[in-house]
Amino acid sequence: MARKAYSFVRTFAPEPDRALCVDRHYLLCASAGALRLEAQGQAWLLPPARAALIEAGRPIRVSIPRPVTTASVLFDTAFTPALPAPLTVFDLNPLARALVNECGAWGESDEPLTAYGETLFAALAAVTWRLAEQPSPVVVPAGRSPELRRALRLTEQRLGSEVRFEDLADEVGLAPRSLARRFEAETGTTWRAVLRRMRVVRAIEELAAGDTPITTIAFMTGYTSLSAFNTAFRDLTGRTPTEYRASFRP
Repeated sequence: MARKAYSFVRTFAPEPDRALCVDRHYLLCASAGALRLEAQGQAWLLPPARAALIEAGRPIRVSIPRPVTTASVLFDTAFTPALPAPLTVFDLNPLARALVNECGAWGESDEPLTAYGETLFAALAAVTWRLAEQPSPVVVPAGRSPELRRALRLTEQRLGSEVRFEDLADEVGLAPRSLARRFEAETGTTWRAVLRRMRVVRAIEELAAGDTPITTIAFMTGYTSLSAFNTAFRDLTGRTPTEYRASFRP
C-alpha cells in the first residue's frame, strides 16, 4: 500500500506547459525557481513563497519558464479533511515552508509512514489547509477565446517595452472596442489592469530567479521609475519587492 502522504522533490529544466492531473490532493510548490500554473481560466506564478493546493482529480496545466526544484507533497484523500476549495493559491508562512522542507525526506514508497512521519504530514496539512483560506491576489486571467489568449500572450511578451492596445487589437484581428469588450466578458476587468498584474507577476519571477537588482527588474518589466514599480508591487502583494524577495530566501 502506498504511503498516506509523500513528498516529491525533483529538479526540472525549462519546459512548455503540459496537462497534469493526480489522484491525490496536491500541494504544489517550488524550493528554488518558479512554476507557472494555469487552471479555471486563470494563471499563477509559484515562487518559493507561494503554493497551490489542488483537489485530487482536478486537471491543471503546469509550465516551467526556468530551471526549478519542486518541493511538493501529495496527500491521500482519506488522510486529510476536505479542501477549502478545489484549487487555491496562497502565500506560505515560515512554519509551512519548514514543514515542507522536513517532509522532503519522505518520498513515494510502499513502506508505511512512521508515527513521526504521519504526524509531520498531518501538521503540514493542518497548516496549509488553514493558509488556503486566504487566497493570494497575485493572479492573471488566462482567457478562453483564441483571440484573447493571443492578446494576453502578446502582452506578456512585450512587458519590457511600450505596449499599445490598438496594436494588439490589430494583430488579433479585432477592433479595439471589440477586444475591450472581450476582456471585460472573459476576465471581468480591463486590459490595462491585466497589464499591471502581468508586470508584477514577471517581477516576482525575476525576484525568485536570482539577485538581479530591483531597479533593473523595474525597468525590465516596463516601469520608468522605481517608485512607480514599488507602488504597483505593494498594491498587489502587500509588500515591497525587497520584502517579497526576502520572504523566500534563507
